[in-house]
Amino acid sequence: MADQTSQTESTGSLAKGMGWMLITTVLFVGVTGIVRHLGSDMSAPQAAFIRYAFGILLMLPFLLRLKLHEVITPRIGLHALRGLVHGIGVMLWFFAMARIPIAEVTALGYTTPIFVTIGAAIFLGERFRIRRMIAVLLGVVGTLVIVRPGFISVELGTLAQVAAAPLFAASMLVSKSLTKTESSASIVALMAVFVTITLLPFAIATWRTPTWEELLWLFATASLATLGHYALTRAYQAAEITVTQPISFLQLVWAALLGYYVFAETPDSWTIVGSIIIVGSATYIAHREAKLSRMAPKPSVAPAPASPPSTATSR
Repeated sequence: MADQTSQTESTGSLAKGMGWMLITTVLFVGVTGIVRHLGSDMSAPQAAFIRYAFGILLMLPFLLRLKLHEVITPRIGLHALRGLVHGIGVMLWFFAMARIPIAEVTALGYTTPIFVTIGAAIFLGERFRIRRMIAVLLGVVGTLVIVRPGFISVELGTLAQVAAAPLFAASMLVSKSLTKTESSASIVALMAVFVTITLLPFAIATWRTPTWEELLWLFATASLATLGHYALTRAYQAAEITVTQPISFLQLVWAALLGYYVFAETPDSWTIVGSIIIVGSATYIAHREAKLSRMAPKPSVAPAPASPPSTATSR
């Protein structure tokens, strides 16, 4: 009877995790759709700054609950570095979203876990096993299939998204390092603050008075992104990444449908093939990371949980 109850609870937890991840994909595609709708009328730095400023306002009740030692931490410099790197990545992502098809931006965003794997081997001393290496090489092949350098003229938006992926990966690696000493609350809060500070001078340099409609859309972007990250956290709490990861790739499907029906964007066959290769590579990397995590010895005192290699492309 106890085994049956445990199995029922496990099944329920898996269903919750998959449900939360499904909600996450819809919310994040909503973010990409709004940013695409705003287009290039507003500069990428200004749009990103306003989105993050609204995000801080939404997080204010949470920020006010932080203790002083969680804000003024000895590793504040590392928090600032992460905010700088992530902020530049966000600007590039906003620039790309306004200029190339949603499905292409989403597909290229799935290369972030690949760069995380490479960075973990170089900077964190993690072993670069042969199967990881093959998965990384496949991810690079998938990216080249989409971009096709030398065969077609590469859009600036495509280059921006390709450049954003390793920056987001660097942000995740810094976050992984911070989890050894910092609370999850301070990591999330200080990133939002430092990203906003990073975006501020770029936003001022390109500033124009936004319309009320643009402000409403950007507030909606911040709201959907905040809810999306909350749903993503709940998904990872309820079920292992090996369960939630396949559901996360529905974001690519929603992005393609949104681009087709709302913005008349039809992904070409090369983008579809490259997306399949990248998704397969990222899925395998996530599967291996989860398997190795289960095999690792449990510490006597559990550290703050590190973020798994998320493939979410919403910023």
